Amino acid sequence: MVNAGFEGWPRAAFDVLLRLEGVPSLEVRRECRLEREELVRQPMIGLLNAMADADSAYEDFAVWRYGGVSLRAWQCQSANVRLSRNVELTVRFDLDGLEVGLAWWYGPSEQIERYRAAVAESASGRRLTGVLRKLERDGYAISGDRLKRPLRGYPADHPRAELLRHKSLIATRPLGAEDWIHTAAAADRILEAFTQLRPLSRWLIDNVR
Repeated sequence: MVNAGFEGWPRAAFDVLLRLEGVPSLEVRRECRLEREELVRQPMIGLLNAMADADSAYEDFAVWRYGGVSLRAWQCQSANVRLSRNVELTVRFDLDGLEVGLAWWYGPSEQIERYRAAVAESASGRRLTGVLRKLERDGYAISGDRLKRPLRGYPADHPRAELLRHKSLIATRPLGAEDWIHTAAAADRILEAFTQLRPLSRWLIDNVR
């Protein structure tokens, strides 16, 4: 069980996000700034510290701080755990509760070429397909930036033609906002999801970095 001082998000965190819903005025955003930091962002920091205490693989994390940025940035709290170059675990807290994911994104051209070569190769490509199918069965949505047309240099009927078109690969799953979100059990839910995502992160680290 993960704890390390993390006790979940207080119920008042949702009240703060409700005040920031829609298009809040500058005055409202200023009024909510301190409460948002205390009730929304600080619990996210506590969560990621608890995760890092449970597994040192999660030590390299960032919890975004918001100032005069886009309105939607006030209405959610995001954090990333860096696993490798351009490979990150993601956590998001908003009015819908928690969402967890794994993203390989913003990859340079050499990473994208390594990804495509690994997808095209029989053994590694089939392994990725199996990993993604398992994640989909577990409730994850698979997405990412993709070319609009079939990739040149590969047969149009390639068995993994759709995966070859990807320039990024993202798996996300909503965890909801049940009562556990207000307790230390929220960290256990995130840790369980991170464990589910481990086969995909290993594939990406082995084949793309």
